[in-house]
Amino acid sequence: MLTVSTVNVNGIRAAAAKGFTEWLAATPADVVCLQEVRAEPEQFPGHLRAPDGWHTLIAPASTKGRAGVAVFSRIAPTATRIGFDAPEFAASGRYAEIDLPNVTIASLYLPAGEAGTDRQSEKERFMTAFHAHLQRLHARAATTGREVLICGDWNIAHREADIKNWKANQKNSGFLPEERQWLSTLLDDTGYVDVVRTLHPNIEGPYSWWSFRGKAFDNDSGWRIDYHMATPDLAARATSAVTERAATYAERWSDHAPVTCVFDWDIAAVPAPRGPIVDVSTGVAAN
Repeated sequence: MLTVSTVNVNGIRAAAAKGFTEWLAATPADVVCLQEVRAEPEQFPGHLRAPDGWHTLIAPASTKGRAGVAVFSRIAPTATRIGFDAPEFAASGRYAEIDLPNVTIASLYLPAGEAGTDRQSEKERFMTAFHAHLQRLHARAATTGREVLICGDWNIAHREADIKNWKANQKNSGFLPEERQWLSTLLDDTGYVDVVRTLHPNIEGPYSWWSFRGKAFDNDSGWRIDYHMATPDLAARATSAVTERAATYAERWSDHAPVTCVFDWDIAAVPAPRGPIVDVSTGVAAN
């Protein structure tokens, strides 16, 4: 079995002091994807920079105190990468991926945006570039047998069932019609599967983010914006998907909750190529 968790920690140092350390010690996950760590590697609490039993990949943002993603893996990666083929976002601290023997797992922190501002324009440029990257990853998976799992804070609630107050948020970033359409088109074009929604097709939520303001958490007035997006063969092996919502407001260590999926997947099995291995940037078969 392969167990993967994703969570926006809303600052690794603050989360560590509030309960993330204890959560990490107790989680059965093989891989944990973190977003919004907001720290350079040397600023991580010492026990989280290289925790016992974990291999860590940390991708901070060039803007200090902003963004930042990380991947913790109990399994030694065979390769690691920070960023993707988009120079504007190379040092933005928004994407990191690791290769395990037969699956690539990535941590994504898609920009939040703000309708009608430069922040929204930046989000849209990221979305365009990231769509192309996901197509390349999917093409590689189709030719090599390697599966792909993109975990993280996508900052888009896809469907009405993914946000409690959807009527009031139709003009707000995160639920704009064009953002939702982008996500629909991306899934249709690339073939990725929303694992949580596939396992929980007919429910509201399960929400993974609640504002710290007011009674949003107590009233379960949340958004589902933290996704596991998998290539079809891996998605078909998903056996469970759980949002680890804190029991009480006081027990929260982030405004997000971890989302954990379990796959009936043998991580040690090395896939056999399904055909010629193609360099997706050139379309030329490798020797």
